[in-house]
Amino acid sequence: MKFEGIYTPIVTPYREDFSIDYERLSEIVEFLIERGVSGIISAGTTGEYYAQSMQERFDLMAFLQKQIKRRVTYIVGTGAIRTEDSIDYARQAVEVGADALLVATPPYAVPTEREVALHALAIDRAANLPIMLYNYPGRMGVNMGEEFLDRVGRSVNFCAIKESSGDVNRIHLLARDYPHIQLSCGMDDQALEFFAWGARSWVCAGSNFAPEIHVAMYQACVVEGDFSKGRRIMSAMMPLMRVLEQGGKFIQCVKHGLTTRSLPVGPPRKPLQPLNKDDRRSLEQVLRVMNTTFNQITEDGRHV
Repeated sequence: MKFEGIYTPIVTPYREDFSIDYERLSEIVEFLIERGVSGIISAGTTGEYYAQSMQERFDLMAFLQKQIKRRVTYIVGTGAIRTEDSIDYARQAVEVGADALLVATPPYAVPTEREVALHALAIDRAANLPIMLYNYPGRMGVNMGEEFLDRVGRSVNFCAIKESSGDVNRIHLLARDYPHIQLSCGMDDQALEFFAWGARSWVCAGSNFAPEIHVAMYQACVVEGDFSKGRRIMSAMMPLMRVLEQGGKFIQCVKHGLTTRSLPVGPPRKPLQPLNKDDRRSLEQVLRVMNTTFNQITEDGRHV
């Protein structure tokens, strides 16, 4: 399976009582597809899967499959502490008709690379679907290192990796030593570097509320090979990237970003709290400047 384009780890909208707002979720799916994303991911970090029951995750993955209707690639996250639970999520993903799985390292347990590989291979055996690995040591506590990659490389289903370590050397390692595993950008402020090293996909939370500029960045670098334009777009995006990657209120910012697009998605589930007034104002200012700059780049392109 080839992963190409923008993949959105979709948020989970909640009502004020923290029940899932499926009507709003349907609207967000349509919003994303209309604006050119290539895939939608259920139960990514941005979807707050860690704060949901197993049944809620089952219900969400089935609902999203019916809403997407195979118009774009549908990927289901299997993240869980217990391997048995991850296997259950993978089997349910097969049942609903998902196209691929997102497989992360189990958090908190701090397994060895061999143990992480056995975890991932167990999911693979249970589902037999294409897999995008998800390396996010900042949240999971361990890295998908070379021993892990060598072990899982024995199965052809491990065909991509969303690299979210933030370590540029990992980009070099994956591009040079593991070319059979497709490189996917998982660190938003390094998108230009990922594309320069051959990545052809970007899993980006910001595309929930700003899909147009993310698609344009991918189009410039990957489709057109115009890294000069890509640098201009990335420069316009960098203040937002700093907020998302370094601000410490990642999910809250993504959710408020959708509110600025007239798609309010409610609060995050506890223990997270919504942005305060000052944080909302700061994010809105960053988005205004980014959109103005991006519109100017787009306008300049029309006159070339």
